[in-house]
Amino acid sequence: WIEDPVLASEKSMVLYTDVWTSMGQEAEKSIRELEFAGYQINDAILQVADPKAVIFHCLPAYRGLEITASAIDGPQSRVFLQAQYRLYLQKAVMLFCLGKDC
Repeated sequence: WIEDPVLASEKSMVLYTDVWTSMGQEAEKSIRELEFAGYQINDAILQVADPKAVIFHCLPAYRGLEITASAIDGPQSRVFLQAQYRLYLQKAVMLFCLGKDC
């Protein structure tokens, strides 16, 4: 088990993050931000990851917290492509549940 985010990211091909405070955890927001501050995907993490590494985030993202703007908007980000594919999948599941052929 590796707790150091830089060490864990070395030569990584995929970096995946999520919001630090989910719905229902609002009372813990400030505590969670302090506890997770070192786990942000940022330029320092990207420098130790594989040069071809990609970034995923299931959204919504809070820029400057779990991921920096330069990371989510950068060339390694697949965040918005991931959201696009999720939309297509959700539409297909709805059609399937309605008994319609795609």
